[in-house]
Amino acid sequence: MKIVVAIDSFKGCLTSKEANQAAAQGIRSACPDAEVVQIPVSDGGEGFMDAFHAAIGGELVAIPVRDPLMRPIMAKYLLHGGTAVIEMAQASGLTLLTKEERNPLVATTYGTGQLVAHAVRKGAKHIIVGLGGSATSDAGIGMLRAIIDSFAKHGTWDDIQELKPVRFTIASDVKNPLCGENGAAHVFALQKGATEEDVLALDERARKFAELSAKHFGYDRSEMAGAGAAGGLGYAFLQYLDADCKPGIQLLLDTIHFDQIIKDADLIITGEGSADRQTLMGKLPMGILTQSAGIPVCLIAGRISDREELLKAGFAQVECINPDGITFEEAMRKEVAMQNLADTVSHIGLSLFP
Repeated sequence: MKIVVAIDSFKGCLTSKEANQAAAQGIRSACPDAEVVQIPVSDGGEGFMDAFHAAIGGELVAIPVRDPLMRPIMAKYLLHGGTAVIEMAQASGLTLLTKEERNPLVATTYGTGQLVAHAVRKGAKHIIVGLGGSATSDAGIGMLRAIIDSFAKHGTWDDIQELKPVRFTIASDVKNPLCGENGAAHVFALQKGATEEDVLALDERARKFAELSAKHFGYDRSEMAGAGAAGGLGYAFLQYLDADCKPGIQLLLDTIHFDQIIKDADLIITGEGSADRQTLMGKLPMGILTQSAGIPVCLIAGRISDREELLKAGFAQVECINPDGITFEEAMRKEVAMQNLADTVSHIGLSLFP
């Protein structure tokens, strides 16, 4: 019996690797002879770089960059041959700020640009950027400024030659445009510390930047799916760096040849912190399900809503790892979450393979 485990991180509680390990423990307690294959996964946010590192190896490169408030920090990216994998949250992420420090009017993607510039100087010819978890809503202006500062200190964007042989791919499940009521500011800025007035100012700033950029290039990509990702950083990559935009989980599964890993599997277990109808809108477990090749896929989560819709979508089982009555604080304790996850997976194994 072969069981593949590919569970997303439970934000603020378990990494993908820890969740997989707990699931593997649960499987082995129910089915001691089972072959368990653990695949760390991410859809572009937390753990994206580590998931690629686990899949393909390579060197984790640590460099000094600026955080969202331009303070010096160390951040990492992955370099494997001519490919670099950057997790923008390493330099420009919300977790780098306290709740009181959150302010998308001033938060910048400058540090992400420094990561990009360093990867280019190290010889990367394909740069994959995970766009989850941003603290910013600067339409990527900070990122572009850092690249200009690195390569065109006395020139303009058009003078930069180093970027011409480099291919960019952004990993995001966000389909929002840059501006408007479905844009980066209106949909995402409030959770980054913006006020209602800030949202209007951020949206107008992005709109003006897109107008100027369109005049310069002769085309406008602000309405493209993914332009609104990471506070508009997606737009900067699409407009200025001609990036492709793909779902993060698709990129990862293609890279590790997921279809080959699962071809003789009996069961796939996936999961995330909270599962509901939004899971069906391209989130990581849905990416696993769509590439499952008919193998049963069980979905586990710390919180479950819309169970019937999830089952109708094709998940073989949908299970909450937390017992009734548990407090949020208790459920978020790492050791408690790992035990509850292991127990849930053990029960799944016993029910499917008695």
